[in-house]
Amino acid sequence: MPLSEHEQRLLDQMERQLYADDPKLASTLRGSAAGLHDRRRLLVGSIAVVVGMSLLIGGVAAPFWPLGVAGFLVMLGGGWLASTGWHIRSTATSTGGAAGSSAPKAKARPGFMNRIEDRWERRRDDER
Repeated sequence: MPLSEHEQRLLDQMERQLYADDPKLASTLRGSAAGLHDRRRLLVGSIAVVVGMSLLIGGVAAPFWPLGVAGFLVMLGGGWLASTGWHIRSTATSTGGAAGSSAPKAKARPGFMNRIEDRWERRRDDER
């Protein structure tokens, strides 16, 4: 059953209020569909790597080199697909996610030490 116009306006108003009150929660809720897409991409890429590896081993075991080449290409494509899904996921979580955060970032710097440095800088800025 579709919402009435009044109910739709109320829902839009509540959504805007949520974004204004808690931008971090709103970005987390907004990113859940993208996270599912990234996990699916990572899973499909991993399966393609396993299938490609078995084709490569099958091509080497049986002296049929086109099967080995096809297996290598499938493995390469699956690795690329899995790594891009992982890369998208890691950069989305390393930036903090909140669009309205108080500390603007010049660029997203992945890595454990860079995240620790960013936290330290934010904590130091909050104390001032």
